[in-house]
Amino acid sequence: MEKIKNFVDNIHNEAYKDSYASPCLGAESYVIPGGRREMSLDGAWNFSIDMYDNCLRAKWFLEQEVNSEGLKVPLDYGFDDWEEIQVPGVWNLAKPEYFYYEGPAVYSRRFSYKGSPEGHVFLRFGAVSYETRIFLNGNFLGVHKGGSTPFCVEVTEYLKEDNRLIVVADNTRRQDQIPSENTDWFLYGGIYRSVTLFCVPQTYIKDMKVSLTDGEKKEINVSTALGGLEGFEEGEAFFSIPELQVEEAIPLGADGRGQLTLEISGLSLWGPENPKLYEVFLHFRSGNNTLDQVKDRVGFRTVETRGREILLNGKPVFLRGVCLHEDTEDHGKAVTKEDILRAFDWAKKMNCNFLRLAHYPHTEWVSELADEAGLLLWEEIPVYWWIDFANQRTLEDGKNQLTELMNRDYNRASVIIWSVGNENPDTDERYHFMKELAETAREYDSSRLVSAACLVDAVNLRISDRLEKHLDVIGFNEYYGWYDPDYGKLADILVGSKPGRPVVISEFGGDGYLVSGPEGGKVRGSEAEQKEIYEKQVELFGKTDYIQGTAPWILFDYRTPKRLGTYQKGYNIKGLVTADRMREKPAFLIMKEYYEEVRKREQTDGGFA
Repeated sequence: MEKIKNFVDNIHNEAYKDSYASPCLGAESYVIPGGRREMSLDGAWNFSIDMYDNCLRAKWFLEQEVNSEGLKVPLDYGFDDWEEIQVPGVWNLAKPEYFYYEGPAVYSRRFSYKGSPEGHVFLRFGAVSYETRIFLNGNFLGVHKGGSTPFCVEVTEYLKEDNRLIVVADNTRRQDQIPSENTDWFLYGGIYRSVTLFCVPQTYIKDMKVSLTDGEKKEINVSTALGGLEGFEEGEAFFSIPELQVEEAIPLGADGRGQLTLEISGLSLWGPENPKLYEVFLHFRSGNNTLDQVKDRVGFRTVETRGREILLNGKPVFLRGVCLHEDTEDHGKAVTKEDILRAFDWAKKMNCNFLRLAHYPHTEWVSELADEAGLLLWEEIPVYWWIDFANQRTLEDGKNQLTELMNRDYNRASVIIWSVGNENPDTDERYHFMKELAETAREYDSSRLVSAACLVDAVNLRISDRLEKHLDVIGFNEYYGWYDPDYGKLADILVGSKPGRPVVISEFGGDGYLVSGPEGGKVRGSEAEQKEIYEKQVELFGKTDYIQGTAPWILFDYRTPKRLGTYQKGYNIKGLVTADRMREKPAFLIMKEYYEEVRKREQTDGGFA
């Protein structure tokens, strides 16, 4: 085929992204931080929106100031002259004109690196929304898909003393992505979790997973995987819990993987009333020399089901919960530890022992702080409403996001449920898609329960979904009294359903808007109506023995472009607390009293964790 003589790549090539399709950064490239010393790259970055994707089209990252003839050429960018934006942070709150922007944007910063590493150096991103391409000193390092999970990329061979790091972040909604084009939350853009640089030796500890496998025997399982096996000849791995005077060798295979099972006397189990954490270490040694070391703070507990019960450390537990989005008025999705602790305070004030983290992986700070606070967690990936269930690439995206989440939070005792999705229609394509995700979770991690938030069978008025047989716990979302005002249907569903496993009411509720005056109780969506919905809901829950947990929607009001009513004004106002996190609504007290009654009944009956 004759070459086009006037073809200009940066304006005529609509397949320009093909050059940036691989390597794909996923779960297999993740390296646990493990308490290693990290160099923070947080702070001020140069930033510009790039709605025509010119950084990729025109290869701005090469910073070519002269052409092939050595003559200066004009530049359409100025990385160091662009405005500054804070990382971590969302661009939507940086300037009013960025509020609704969705699309590509370019981040750039310079940093210095002293010395020449003898091993490997990795960049770690806590999360970037959604599709991310990384460039260092003009070199394309890889692409990551998924806006809520961490990823790593090795930068060893590209590091210099003075470095230019460029990140192209693109939060465009696409049908084949997870989540897809239609969500009921605000899809913030940007590098909204921390960015760090860390070093490891030539052969290093890539992963350490610790879990309790038998609560009665106090038997734990430890597994590890090494990275950088080129030239690996010998070395030993040792696992230790200093507080319990435990140190054991882990046999390593030629592939650098090893596993150990051991019984530990004196082990105190983790639970809401006793959130005991142990500092654990894994050393990789050659002779008397420690080549690498990682550490973590781990709680040991078991969670399982028995019939229609959920058992924590062998005892029945009722999940007194509430749903939570990762969204604050000041920080958007870039929540701080203070934001999280404030949410925990509100949840505990409501007598909660459980949070459903909707509808995507929240920051790792949540599970770390929940370990300390003794709160149980449901963690979810955003297979939300309708996505391209027939698309194999979309399925692989879902599996990767789920595995990245499980990689990150495997050692967190607070996480007791992996959820593979929310409110999907029971089609054949969806069934096979979700079944594979559930099997992925079960194969990867047998120490937790698998669930999904399912819709009701509105025709037969039953809790019924083909996916149920692949779940340990059935999540049941219903809004009787709100989207369907007929409470009688809910009563029929609860009486007529005969689930063979525990059910958690994973969503219920209604709008709650403050309306003053005597007419307040008659206004649709008022706080008075919300309170009435909650009163009638909890009355029905108390009569249903297979309900083993409830999580009303939602703890705080939050932003969403779907809610544009007179009272909503860009917010979902189903929260039990206002968006500023300052005032509880009357329905909050209904749940607080209900959970107090449940807690007292648990203590009276005995056996609840």
